[in-house]
Amino acid sequence: MAPPAEQSQAQVPVTLLTGFLGAGKTTLLNHILSNQQGLRSAVLVNEFGEVGIDNELVVATSDQMVELSNGCICCSINGELQEAVHRVLERPEPLDLIVVETTGLADPLPVAMTFMAGDLRDRLRLDSIITVIDAEHFSVTALESPIARAQVVYGDILLLNKADLVDEQRLKEVESELRAIKTDARILRASRGDVPLGLLLSVGLFETDRLASLQAQEDAHEQHHHPHTPELEGFSSVSLAVDAPFDLRRFQHFLDIQLPESVFRAKGVLWFRESERRHLFHLCGKRFTIDDSDWPDGSERHTKVVVIGKGIDQATLKAQLEACVALP
Repeated sequence: MAPPAEQSQAQVPVTLLTGFLGAGKTTLLNHILSNQQGLRSAVLVNEFGEVGIDNELVVATSDQMVELSNGCICCSINGELQEAVHRVLERPEPLDLIVVETTGLADPLPVAMTFMAGDLRDRLRLDSIITVIDAEHFSVTALESPIARAQVVYGDILLLNKADLVDEQRLKEVESELRAIKTDARILRASRGDVPLGLLLSVGLFETDRLASLQAQEDAHEQHHHPHTPELEGFSSVSLAVDAPFDLRRFQHFLDIQLPESVFRAKGVLWFRESERRHLFHLCGKRFTIDDSDWPDGSERHTKVVVIGKGIDQATLKAQLEACVALP
């Protein structure tokens, strides 16, 4: 039997990225992809389009996987997480690291348990759970959501992101709010996810025994709350996908006048009648960005938007988005 040290080295470390809607998980993921040196990693995400990998980094694509010029691969979680994990483990090239990005409404506990069951337990080692926190929009009210609370409680590292958008007093307030939930929280500050990777990857912070005690603590807390499901918490989404452009003025009117306060997050790929460029749209709270780039070679132009909120009028919101479509 191999010594414990050798057995541990044979296991691929897994880093789990979690955090509430719009906190900056994808920005952090891009930072990891762009700055890791000499590591062969697999990144598991829900959609390739959300990763925003530079076109020059992509060397080959398939329905389920994107290969990058730095030796990394991105695999789509378009089914069960276990299936995606097995896909990357079946590749002949050995992996140094696996990074999993969850959705903003995911409880990290079931995801973490995936790597502690069955044959994956022998091949993988959960290294740490990193929870990304939006320093600008985070407040105690966000923790009224059991999912948002779970993301803080189970995080080995709480990454206080967007620190450049608020003052020192606000940062201290948020850190105090986080420590009220997790007294021993390890908190790092960051702007645009820019943190030395040595503080995030292969840090060995995850402890199975500690997870069990945290789970018992949360089970007691949850006796007075509903289960962790986005639908029961009132979260819902509206999406629009059309092979037609938006009218820029109508979309601006939608953002400035019509968008409800209860919308937490929106994102999309936009085609405007007034532009030949491809526009990547991200909104968190009332702050949004629209960055332009070239359309990928051979791709058809299209418009795709997803809006996520709590207690939103889905029919009205869908009609307002449809009204942004430019008439032929």
